[in-house]
Amino acid sequence: MKKILNIHNFPGDFADAPSFQSPMKTLYLGHAAGSEKIYVNMDFVKPGYKSVKYHSHSRQEEFFLIMKGSGKVRFDDEIHEIREGDFISKTPGHFHQFINDSDEVLQILDCGLRIDRNEAITYPDEDKILVKGEGLVFDMEHRLRNWSSDPNTV
Repeated sequence: MKKILNIHNFPGDFADAPSFQSPMKTLYLGHAAGSEKIYVNMDFVKPGYKSVKYHSHSRQEEFFLIMKGSGKVRFDDEIHEIREGDFISKTPGHFHQFINDSDEVLQILDCGLRIDRNEAITYPDEDKILVKGEGLVFDMEHRLRNWSSDPNTV
């Protein structure tokens, strides 16, 4: 499949906030172009806002390229300055979040593999785990203690 599209004339069906009234807008470039095994998104974060809640993926590897703007990335509880041209690769299990503390829109190219729909996403600031494809959210405060997957324990 081959599609040629332009980011400046992007179909609204493939954007989560086409009018950009919310703090963040995402264009699902890969989906719009017909990608099946990878995702490619363009995220736009307004000044004073965060890209997403601080989280990690159980199986998702991601790559981010700062296309425009500057700000910070919270990565495994460390804060790092980012600016246009910086790029980050993240393997599963690492926590991350982009923070736009500048006066201009932060534009991020976000790429990765389409993984099992049931991957777990952990939100440590809120003690929550999301099973993505099912939309199930679990509260870690009520986690089971002394549970084992071993069928031979009592």
